[in-house]
Amino acid sequence: MAANQLFTTLNNGVIMPLLGLGVYDVYGREAEQAIGYALETGYRLIDTAAMYRNEVEVGNAIRAGRIPRHELFVTTKVDNADQGYDTTLRAFDQSLKALSCDYVDLYLIHWPLKSSRKQTWNALEKLYAEGRVRAVGVANYLLPFLKELAGHATLVPAVNQIEFSPYLFLEEELTYCQTNHIVLQAYSPLIRGRRFDDPKLRQLAEQYGKTPAQILLRWALQLGVSTIPKSATPSRIRENFDVFDFSISADDMVRLRDFHENFRVVEDPIELL
Repeated sequence: MAANQLFTTLNNGVIMPLLGLGVYDVYGREAEQAIGYALETGYRLIDTAAMYRNEVEVGNAIRAGRIPRHELFVTTKVDNADQGYDTTLRAFDQSLKALSCDYVDLYLIHWPLKSSRKQTWNALEKLYAEGRVRAVGVANYLLPFLKELAGHATLVPAVNQIEFSPYLFLEEELTYCQTNHIVLQAYSPLIRGRRFDDPKLRQLAEQYGKTPAQILLRWALQLGVSTIPKSATPSRIRENFDVFDFSISADDMVRLRDFHENFRVVEDPIELL
C-alpha cells in the first residue's frame, strides 16, 4: 500500500510523506498496536511529541515493525516546559533516547512561547547544523509568529504544523507557507468528528462514494497540505489511508474552502502573542 502514498519535497530537499499518523492522546500498548497497524497499512510518517508522553511506545513500534529506518519519517517536538536554548538541546537528547533513534526526521517547536521561542529556534538550527535532525520546523505558528521568525532565523522552517481544515481555512497562513516554501501540515484535520454530520460534507461524501473523513483528508492533500489524522482504531486507520484512489473536482475544492467558520478544537495560538 505504501506505493499509493503521496510525498512532498521539503525546502532542504528531504522527502516527506504527505499523509501520516498522529499519536496524540494514545498511550502504552494501544499506541504500539496503532502504530504497528498503521505501518502495515502503508503509513510511513509518524508524528509524536515529548508532550504526548509516548515517544518510547513510538520507538518500540518502529522496531517491532521491522521497516528500515530510512523508509520512515519520524517527527517529534520540544515540550513547552523544555523551551530555551540549552534546555531544548537536552530535551532533544531525551527524545532521541526515548525513541531509540539515532536521528529525528523533523523536530518542531511545539508552541510559540513568547519568552523562549527565539532561543528555542536557535537550538533547532544548531541541531540541524550538526546533522542530528534532517529538518526543523514549527507548530502552531500563525502569521504573526511566522513573520517574527523570518526576522531573526537563519533557516526557513521546513514545516509549519497548525490546526487546519475546511472549517478552519487559514488562507493567509497557507499562502505565506506556499510562497516561502514551507510545507503546511494540518493537525486535527478531521475536527475530531465534530462536523461529520454537516449536510454539506455528507453530500460530498455520498457524491464521491467516500466517508466524510476521507473527503476532509483528500481536500488537504490536493492543496499540498500534509495531514496527520490521529486514530488508534484499525478500521479508521485503514479508512484514513484509503484516499489515494479518487480526486475532488476543482469546483468542489472551492466549495470545501467555503465551509470555513473559524471552528477550532484546540486553543488559538494567537493568545501567546
